Amino acid sequence: MSRPGSIRMTHMELSFVLWRTLSLAAIALLGGMLPAASQEPAAPAGPGGTVYNVELIVFRATTAQGGAENWSAEAGERSIADEESTSDSAQVGHFVAPLPPSAWQLTELENRLRASATYVPVAHAAWSQTASSWGTRAGFSLQRLGLNAQGLSGTVFLERGQFLHLGMSLTYAMPSPPPGLGAAPDTPFALNQSRRVRFYERTYYDHPAFGVIALVTPAQGSRAPGR
Repeated sequence: MSRPGSIRMTHMELSFVLWRTLSLAAIALLGGMLPAASQEPAAPAGPGGTVYNVELIVFRATTAQGGAENWSAEAGERSIADEESTSDSAQVGHFVAPLPPSAWQLTELENRLRASATYVPVAHAAWSQTASSWGTRAGFSLQRLGLNAQGLSGTVFLERGQFLHLGMSLTYAMPSPPPGLGAAPDTPFALNQSRRVRFYERTYYDHPAFGVIALVTPAQGSRAPGR
């Protein structure tokens, strides 16, 4: 029996727990040592709302990182946990502006992924925004955020409750899935996850077919790229 507030792992999630452990270890090696978890809490919101910088890399694996599954069934499965209560006075985040590549923090990691022969970057973008209230799932489309790739669609949402969470609901219909996944061309793979984020700490979102690396930083007083 699941405890209240716990996450029940589905059969599909169980099937790639081992892959997740191995893949995150490999990505960590590609990017060097992971930064220590920041103890910096989400900054208090001002009158206009705190502005955050969000950066995402979407990548895929070149070989199967899991076994065949009923991929058409995963669209209805969600692993977004309700860890906090929704505020009665909900607010919706606002898109502020895209960030130029010169301000990106994950460019070196993207280059390492590209050179690895194991992972292929699919899309990379960064932008500034305010956060929505926890539980609203109010986000922006990938196209609005500049994450454009064939077969990739969905939304990304930044939510603030007691803590700051970055979530996403993505679908990726890749033209040529790895043979080991037992998927036909253009099979839609779904990734629905939300995770607590800390400033300057990379956060990983996993799936046997593709994944996401994210970084959230404060817009004011953020570190320069490479630091």
